[in-house]
Amino acid sequence: MSEVKKIATRESYGNALAELGAEYPELVVLDADLAAATKTGIFKKAFPDRHIDCGIAECNMMGIAAGLATTGKIPFASTFAMFAAGRAYEQVRNAIGYPHLNVKIGATHAGLSVGEDGASHQCNEDIALMRTIPGMVVMCPSDDVEAKACVRAAIEHDGPVYIRFGRLAVPVINDVPGYHFELGKGVTLRDGGDLTIVATGLMVDQSLQAADMLEAEGIHARVINIHTIKPLDEALIVKAAKETGKIVTVEEHSVIGGLGSAVCEALCKEYPAPVVRLGVQDTFGESGPAMQVLEKYGLDAKGIFRSIKEAL
Repeated sequence: MSEVKKIATRESYGNALAELGAEYPELVVLDADLAAATKTGIFKKAFPDRHIDCGIAECNMMGIAAGLATTGKIPFASTFAMFAAGRAYEQVRNAIGYPHLNVKIGATHAGLSVGEDGASHQCNEDIALMRTIPGMVVMCPSDDVEAKACVRAAIEHDGPVYIRFGRLAVPVINDVPGYHFELGKGVTLRDGGDLTIVATGLMVDQSLQAADMLEAEGIHARVINIHTIKPLDEALIVKAAKETGKIVTVEEHSVIGGLGSAVCEALCKEYPAPVVRLGVQDTFGESGPAMQVLEKYGLDAKGIFRSIKEAL
């Protein structure tokens, strides 16, 4: 059996920017002294005159990006999720969100899978923070193919966009014939009638593996990939709830304010149904190898499988 190709979505981000740079001359990339880690150094090598290192000054970087957007540029402001959504929240809200400027935020190293960097850098609150900003699009790709599609969609969308990328290399699952990406539209990756697993980002692959384990025990789980958390594909979520009766959300993020909350909000409005939210349960992470940390918090395939079995 051939080895599964793995690539970190932060790597995909850098490659996508470099690939799209020639197609969009107005594309400029900003970084906060982390070009090697965020992989925007790939763009810098191809287009050195369109890459701006703002230094360790993330708040100022957001202001610079806002200013560039007013001149017709398409700026991508890049740094770790903790600094993009956490440290610079006020600037993102007031300088980008409030005037609804065409700024894109590439937030890498999100979630528990930052691993050894520990709780201070494991941003499990960014989706919740960005969802609250009016007009902000929030995306969280599951693999290399989807990450590149998200970057293109962000460029084509007029308005602020937040894209969440991971540090950990993950399997490529969307390199299949007929793959189609549409901003705001979820993707049903697997059908099933006993329950629906709604996952985002790195958790999509783990959820597919968990669905295989459930299948072996006669439990048929539908798996939906939500790459765009805002705007959420509410119609797809409601349809799944009506057809399978039960929903399990899986995210590498706090269960407060993230994907699980968005799904609950959609269902309580349209079709109340039981929802189990798997994610970070109102706690901070801790330092350790990425997969071991995910395992401890029940967010590896086996942990998701066990949680669903208990819930059922």
